[in-house]
Amino acid sequence: MAPKIAIVYYSTWGHIKQLAEAEAAGIKEAGGSVDIFQIQETLPEEVLGKMHAPPKDTSIPIADPKTLEQYDAFLFGIPTRYGTFPAQWKTFWDSTGGQWQTGAFWGKYAGLFVSTGTLGGGQESTALNSISTLAHHGFIYVPLGYKTTFNILADMSEVRGGSAWGAGTFSAADGSRQPTEKELTLAKEQGKAFYGAVSKVNFA
Repeated sequence: MAPKIAIVYYSTWGHIKQLAEAEAAGIKEAGGSVDIFQIQETLPEEVLGKMHAPPKDTSIPIADPKTLEQYDAFLFGIPTRYGTFPAQWKTFWDSTGGQWQTGAFWGKYAGLFVSTGTLGGGQESTALNSISTLAHHGFIYVPLGYKTTFNILADMSEVRGGSAWGAGTFSAADGSRQPTEKELTLAKEQGKAFYGAVSKVNFA
């Protein structure tokens, strides 16, 4: 039985959303299917306006922990705040106490992709800090690794986000930098590799 996969993301300026779409394209190219959800916004519109954040895509449903129980595997898109996940993601995880107590996510598979404002902003530490939450829920973490992406991860010809932990991009502190072709390719390759890994599991 094919795995039921969900991509769950939060995006302020759209960088993580672009990576999420590339991840989904990779899953589909590998022969899988995927549903995309976004994390509920917690900032007021006044603050978002001052941040010059574009409106959220209302066609993408808000992630509900109960709904996510029906999925087998997840790719979580996390923009970084001070080297860890932002308040929006923290609010979401704090709402999953029921799933934690019942083990509703235990044994399910998860991978990560990130966006940071600067080079030292947390491309790896955000993933590292997220592992604690995944462990408490019992997720089985699937890193990107180097097997299918060595040529991109080892390329030093340009500034590029991403690591063995997962795909990544840089937004610049004001959100003005957009994901590059290499960053989007890395996300697509992660989607392919993630599907390749979880599709080997029997989800009967």
